Amino acid sequence: MIESVSESAVRLSGAGELLLSGVLDYRTGPALRKQGQALIKSVSAAEVVIDCSAVQKSSSVGLSLLLCFMRDAKAAGKTWSIRGMPEDMREIAQVSELTELLAHP
Repeated sequence: MIESVSESAVRLSGAGELLLSGVLDYRTGPALRKQGQALIKSVSAAEVVIDCSAVQKSSSVGLSLLLCFMRDAKAAGKTWSIRGMPEDMREIAQVSELTELLAHP
């Protein structure tokens, strides 16, 4: 379990940039969820940018994380945007009819 968590990460960079990286799946999702939620609460900027450009592979768990992070940002009174969504996440979003929701805060 620890090995899979080390393959993925969520960290804060710059003013309100939440960087997701590695493999997003059922093994890594719960830890990333908790870490991301805490990081979003600590952001002082008015907008949270969720950067997915370093995501190597994602299951539907990755989209679930994005939805949770969007909700966290809204609860904290912040606007949000998503940048660098990889193709596999984009395809899952299309099939799940979430493309519009993810594109428009």
